[in-house]
Amino acid sequence: MKLKKILIIRFSSIGDIVLTTPIIRCAKAQLPNTEIHYVTKEVFISILIHNPNVDKLHTFKNDVAEIYDQLKAEKFDVVIDLHKNLRSLRLKQKLKTKSFSFDKLNLQKFLAVYFKQINKLPNKHIVTRYFETVAPLGIKNDAKGLDYFIDVSDKVDVTTLLKNQIQQKFVALVVGGSYYTKKIPLNKLAQICQAIKLPIVILGGKEDKVIGDELQKQFPQLINTCGQYSINQSASIIEQAEWVVSSDTGLMHIASAYNKKIISIWGNTIPEFGMSPYLPAPENKILEVKNLSCRPCSKLGYKKCPKGHFKCMNDIDVSVVAEIK
Repeated sequence: MKLKKILIIRFSSIGDIVLTTPIIRCAKAQLPNTEIHYVTKEVFISILIHNPNVDKLHTFKNDVAEIYDQLKAEKFDVVIDLHKNLRSLRLKQKLKTKSFSFDKLNLQKFLAVYFKQINKLPNKHIVTRYFETVAPLGIKNDAKGLDYFIDVSDKVDVTTLLKNQIQQKFVALVVGGSYYTKKIPLNKLAQICQAIKLPIVILGGKEDKVIGDELQKQFPQLINTCGQYSINQSASIIEQAEWVVSSDTGLMHIASAYNKKIISIWGNTIPEFGMSPYLPAPENKILEVKNLSCRPCSKLGYKKCPKGHFKCMNDIDVSVVAEIK
């Protein structure tokens, strides 16, 4: 099958887009002379703008309908829908071209969330399932992991951040997250900071500055960058870290793209959803409270713990971080 243009659909969010990068790379390498186009929300443009395997990036601000005509004019041979929701369905109907759509396993996730039937979920990473989606196109997994590309202008000189530290190895501690029930609570962050012997650089957005400031009060040697850096600058810091400690976040997947040693901490979501660190280093560890009757309580997350106790995070034993060196 000779294909001139392929459109990949993934509207959001950071981690989900990063997890599609092996499909982009393998499609580009294994389908010679095929243009690889990608459509996503404008707010996530920085994640893919420097990816050399994307020939053309299409973005929209609020609704993909804004660029229906633009996309239709491209006359795509095939659409690869890795988002699969009503918006992507409408887009495929508008384009009227052959498409391959990812199975989001909504029924299995429903059973896992509401009836705790986790065994109904396949023992497969989401990246593996993405490749099953595109198998009819002859695209195969090259087992090279995830990609993340940044411009030289986004490079952060971490040595300047560590100027008062004798030890130049450091741990990147991610304190942010898209949902409260995915975030590591302050008491656990304090335990982690107390146990880690290496210098720690805290990563988070402007909304995480209060947490970063509080941790810095308790541990003055911490380097608090919350709210200071863009996603790509934070990625640059992760690229230079010895270890990354993170909850289930986009920065965790960026750490995977850089083949970092990762300790991932799981709250209301579970690795069985298929989104644990991809192609993990042997040193990687997953910390979670297993057999908690209310977990998972959601596919994504909540603004607060529905039960009020937040045991999925508060009961996690984080002492293993003391072994980081």
